[in-house]
Amino acid sequence: MGNLRSVAKALEQIAPAQRIRISQHARDIDRADRVVLPGQGAMAACMRSLWECDLVESLLKAASSRPFLGICLGPQALLEFSEENQGVRGLGVLPGRVRHFASGFDRVQSAPLKIPHMGWNRVHQRSHPLWQGIAANSWFYFVHSYYLDPADATLVTGTADYGFEFTAAIGRENVFAVQFHPEKSAAPGLQLLANFSTWSP
Repeated sequence: MGNLRSVAKALEQIAPAQRIRISQHARDIDRADRVVLPGQGAMAACMRSLWECDLVESLLKAASSRPFLGICLGPQALLEFSEENQGVRGLGVLPGRVRHFASGFDRVQSAPLKIPHMGWNRVHQRSHPLWQGIAANSWFYFVHSYYLDPADATLVTGTADYGFEFTAAIGRENVFAVQFHPEKSAAPGLQLLANFSTWSP
């Protein structure tokens, strides 16, 4: 679903001793020590592909047992439901919904909000091991029209502002997921991926 190759290249850069594999096969996910679910595009197409490739059961097992990182469309797929495409059911790993950015006003630019939200934004971090070595309020790169709305506030591990404060990162136990693209976010993004590559929740 879009950014697989760029995520793999970033992981190869920060973890050269580890074997990075892009796969659409359940057996590879079942054997993996840790799993990354990236993605770009439409939620309906993403979920349809996961079902058609018979990956849902393996992803659910991985999300309950191993270090698991969602990126961009990945965290949206982890929630229960998305407003996109007149409503799409997600994997339900974490409770919550995915909502569309309503029209609003950008206080920083003094102009109407542009949708999709595209560009660099500061992420206000909350305590989590994957933020280790990343300065508070570091800049990360976003491209999205929908945002995470978790049902449990304790899941929120990072927020950003785009007309209002929205959830930019969520996590629970062995699962961590970010709305932004760490593979496109320079040093802070690579540090987050490096933290994930050695994370032992």
